[in-house]
Amino acid sequence: MTNSSVLALDIGGTKLAAGVVREDGETLSFLTVPTRVEEGPEACLDRLFTLGHAALSAAGLAPQDARRALLGCGIGCGGPLDSTSGVLVAPPHLPGWLNIPIAQLAHDAYGLTSVLDNDGTAGAAGEWRFGAGRGTRHLVYLTVSTGVGGGFVIDGRTYRGAAGNGGEPGHITVRSEGRTCKSCGRAGCLEAYVSGTSIAERAREALEFDRRTVLAGLPDDEITAAEVARAAREGDELAAELWQETCEILAQGLASIVNLYEPELVVLGGGVTRTGEQLLAPVREKVARLAMGPAAGAARIVTATGGDRAGVLGAAAIAFERLTEHDGAGTPMPTLS
Repeated sequence: MTNSSVLALDIGGTKLAAGVVREDGETLSFLTVPTRVEEGPEACLDRLFTLGHAALSAAGLAPQDARRALLGCGIGCGGPLDSTSGVLVAPPHLPGWLNIPIAQLAHDAYGLTSVLDNDGTAGAAGEWRFGAGRGTRHLVYLTVSTGVGGGFVIDGRTYRGAAGNGGEPGHITVRSEGRTCKSCGRAGCLEAYVSGTSIAERAREALEFDRRTVLAGLPDDEITAAEVARAAREGDELAAELWQETCEILAQGLASIVNLYEPELVVLGGGVTRTGEQLLAPVREKVARLAMGPAAGAARIVTATGGDRAGVLGAAAIAFERLTEHDGAGTPMPTLS
């Protein structure tokens, strides 16, 4: 296992995940626990690092052997963050997590060189290195779940931007005077329309004007994106309208991204994409119609392969990239050791 594996940590608002991952993407261990953000940063961090130790043990590594056996530790989390210094600045999904030196804390916990990246950036790197994007040079990744995140691989390099938080496809504007985005507070973001949270919210709002739908028989907390999709498949008129609008707006956002980056591959992950072709087929058709000809012809749209392990695989991918490779300028990527 020496220097061919990494410890990977994924910090989400709902769950924490940890695993040991080989350089070929094989997961040697994978564990999750609830985040419980209401308990505050200190308790969550203790739970995260305990989980990491359990993942090492599940992979057959004693704590004293980790530094010798592993290349390092990769950490994925939503921003804003400082990927150079390894600091979580103020992630909105983690209330009270202000200026947390997470890479330093991971180094202290495991004795491993540690790197931090935005989870969307990590997701793109994971699909490019281990998943649907293997063999491509230009990839766009979107995760459509509670929110909408993502990242980009451009000419075979993970894109991070000037401050390490570049690549936020969920926050491109699709309606200039549109819905307020709960994550960033701006109006008309893609996330405000197509995330699972927003689909459910739009459905509840629609019920205030039209109760002639099977959704009207559900308690508010059971009206989810999955229920909207199910009702649409069964021919419910209101649900079908909501789903059609979701596909149209997602395609509009993707068409703009495809025009800008002209990727070979668009990879869609996250809970909303579990609807499969119910989402992908209309989105593919609409992107082909809305995007400029050469860009539309170049881009294939597929679902992600990481599944429940996507966050851990992404964190592992950025660890391998930053601990063994170089950035586009030919200089070593910053790490904490």
